[in-house]
Amino acid sequence: MFEELKPHLIELRKRLFISVACVVVMFILCFTFRSPILDILKAPLIEVLPEVSKQINVIEVQEALFTAIKVSFFAAFIFSLPVIFWQFWKFIAPGLYENEKRLIVPFVSFASIMFALGTCFCYFIVVPLAFKFLINFGLHEDFNPVITIGAYVDFFTKVVIAFGLAFEMPVLAFFLAKIGLIDDNFLKQHFRIAILIIFIFSAFMTPPDILSQFLMAGPLCALYGLSILIVEKTKSNKETNP
Repeated sequence: MFEELKPHLIELRKRLFISVACVVVMFILCFTFRSPILDILKAPLIEVLPEVSKQINVIEVQEALFTAIKVSFFAAFIFSLPVIFWQFWKFIAPGLYENEKRLIVPFVSFASIMFALGTCFCYFIVVPLAFKFLINFGLHEDFNPVITIGAYVDFFTKVVIAFGLAFEMPVLAFFLAKIGLIDDNFLKQHFRIAILIIFIFSAFMTPPDILSQFLMAGPLCALYGLSILIVEKTKSNKETNP
């Protein structure tokens, strides 16, 4: 059995090595430009902070260094995603038909675009609205916001990556439909369960307020509907071109 798996493990190691190497190279580049990258990450928070407290603090001695590393790795991961998607497709390509193997460029493009849409939606809409609501709520209680850069970066990267991955739902549905694991009937039959899972996922991945949860759950419900349409189209193409 091991001999049968050996070629797949070798191929997996090759694809992982290329992906990790790309992330490492991008990390070095991003660390060089960490200051402007961090300014971009801080912008949504700075915008909603009150005028008397437009600063972000550090508490631990090593916090600034660790934050720079986290920010650089986060940016490196984002910039490396097209290569990671490409390597993923190359790994599963041997199990696909010849006409499906040619879908590598659409797959990588669509996956990268959907991740970018998710991160942009989070950056320009979710994060500003969520922080404005949470900070203003504290101000009404006469609390002065003292925000540390480490805590903010941890929160920001977690939420942005969550939105980016969540927006991959149509891509995942297309892939699973292509290999025959799901069809449109399956997605329709499990619609209610999917909605429940979406809201539970949104509750775990967003700040503890109902606004942020709905800002994630709403688009995901719409993407689930889009996934059904994509799977239907994939199914009809298979029946037309068996």
